[in-house]
Amino acid sequence: MANRSVKAIAARRGFILLLFPALIILGGPFLGGLAFGLAQSLGLFSVVDVGGPTLRFYADAVLSSDFLRSLLLTLYIALVSTALATMLSLGLALLLRRSFRGARLVRLLVQLPLPTPHLAAAIGVTLLLTQSGIFARLFYAAGLLAEPSDFPALVYDRGAVGIIVTYVWKELPFITLVALAALRSAGNELEQAARNLGASPWQAFWHVTLPLVAPALIGSATIVFAFAFGAFEVPLLLGQSYPRVLAVEAYMLYQDVDLTVRPGALALNTLIAALTALAVPPYIWLLRQARRAW
Repeated sequence: MANRSVKAIAARRGFILLLFPALIILGGPFLGGLAFGLAQSLGLFSVVDVGGPTLRFYADAVLSSDFLRSLLLTLYIALVSTALATMLSLGLALLLRRSFRGARLVRLLVQLPLPTPHLAAAIGVTLLLTQSGIFARLFYAAGLLAEPSDFPALVYDRGAVGIIVTYVWKELPFITLVALAALRSAGNELEQAARNLGASPWQAFWHVTLPLVAPALIGSATIVFAFAFGAFEVPLLLGQSYPRVLAVEAYMLYQDVDLTVRPGALALNTLIAALTALAVPPYIWLLRQARRAW
């Protein structure tokens, strides 16, 4: 027994050593860029002399009157987008694991957003949902609106509806495919056994099916949340001018012609990365809870 444990540990170490070159290639540029950005945010290696090293740029970012508004808006967009995409994806996965007429067409429609860039999706949402867009014109032509401008503002709005719609549409297939793979690998024997023992469809779903797919849902939802929290291109195109999400604020600061504010942009980027990393402990806790329930 002891020999088997030693061999297993040796095999695991050997596998890690084999992966090490690939990990360096994949993680090196990211970690190097993060370290260099962190150094510049502290006033080191800056393009202009800012009197570093200093924590002044972090203090300016956190104590800014706009920081809390931007943080709350960013959290709102990321949480709502993730929650909606996760719930819809679970429903689609439960539907697609069954055979029915038109299932191939539904699978194709679900996978269509995968190759579409986020910028193209944002432009499509703009063409559809603005007050001069396709939906507004269709409603006006149908006599439902007195003027196209009467269409509700769903883009550049305070509710960030356009941004959320874009994220949900784009991330829906990712979570759906992950959940569908988890459902198919688990099979439906346990669910059938629960039904045979007298459980209702809702009880079988809540106590059997959901715990089976929960780890996959939690993992994919965490990835979607982290992406939505740190992305800037869709909020830049579809978001309101004030307040702006944290990533857009950092981008605008970085693009400023005044190079003395660039360390502030990098400090804000570092804060975004740190805040995104805070999603890891809840993810681990939820994953453990789901496995214990199973």
